[in-house]
Amino acid sequence: MKAGLYMRKHYDLDRMIRGWAGHALWLVACGLCLLFASPAAAERIKDIVDIKGVRGNPLQGYGVVVGLAGTGDDSVLAKRMLANILSKQKLPIAPKDLGGKNIAAVMVHAELGPFTREGATVDVTVSTMDRSTSLQGGTLLVTELSGADGHVYAVAGGAISVGGFVAGGENARVSKNHATVGSIPNGATVEKEEPATFVDDKTRTITLLLRNADFTTARRIAEAVNETHADAATADDAGSVIVQLPSSLRRSEISEFIAAIGQLTVEVDNQAVVVIDEKTGTIVVGENVMISTVAISQGNLSIITKEIKDVSQPLPFSDGRTEVTSDTNIQAVEDAPHEALRVVNKTVSVADLARALNAMGVTPRDLVSIFRTLKAQGALQAQLKTM
Repeated sequence: MKAGLYMRKHYDLDRMIRGWAGHALWLVACGLCLLFASPAAAERIKDIVDIKGVRGNPLQGYGVVVGLAGTGDDSVLAKRMLANILSKQKLPIAPKDLGGKNIAAVMVHAELGPFTREGATVDVTVSTMDRSTSLQGGTLLVTELSGADGHVYAVAGGAISVGGFVAGGENARVSKNHATVGSIPNGATVEKEEPATFVDDKTRTITLLLRNADFTTARRIAEAVNETHADAATADDAGSVIVQLPSSLRRSEISEFIAAIGQLTVEVDNQAVVVIDEKTGTIVVGENVMISTVAISQGNLSIITKEIKDVSQPLPFSDGRTEVTSDTNIQAVEDAPHEALRVVNKTVSVADLARALNAMGVTPRDLVSIFRTLKAQGALQAQLKTM
């Protein structure tokens, strides 16, 4: 809060403080006000970037679930897959000899983390591929999970946990959640690891990848790193920052170096974007989105925007300073055909406009139409994204 504005709004407090200890105590109070003012929001570097080379790898495989209580499928696919498994166990059997709806052909997914080592376990997701109605009570037979390169990295199996159910008779059925998808916590054992390579051995550098590319944020990250390690970081582009490892840094100290960089904080600068999801009528407006001078009429609803400039003058003998403040007024008028729209040559926040429209009961669909029209007219100073 600016000192001048603070003094003006708290005149009664001023008189009380002067009565206690005069102007000296008043100056101390002003200093405390500025000291405890809310600082600009800052984020840790580790929360806004990824390190190049540190990523997971998806694994998948095809298997068979057994033990289903009539909720499986007797498709040819499921029978053949089960017959192949039995043949490997030296129990040859023809698919046509298998029957019943207690088996299901499934697809198995898992994620191999960048630092998951051999012998560790990872969670598994199991999804049906046939006409099975539920995996409740089923057990996944041993299934090999392969990466995109075709190599087997893990082996999955075990009892399936389903967060739902299906029950019914001939003419009616009740269900909860998706019973055709289940999970096996720690259901896959890693047989082959894929160590993450995040240090370029030739240049002894690491690359920080911004999750939301922005030139300003990239520059601030580089500046924050250079404050602790001079000339170590360079903002290569809007999406990456290259950090040079100190020459004296031993390999065993690299993790500690990266951890220290991740704890540094920077202010994140976001682009002005309005995101519209037409399927649900959801609208998300960024904090930097602004609209130019505009008067809007939606059906029988009119919106008038006005911004008033005011001057905050500090009290005599105070340590404050004169500040110019602004106050935005938005008025929503319904069924007022005789009142012309007044246009003010100022810029107001689109968030204030949205609040005024919501107060009058405008539906999200109407808001979508309004934002599209603002963009077409050129009054919306933001990127408009539609999902």
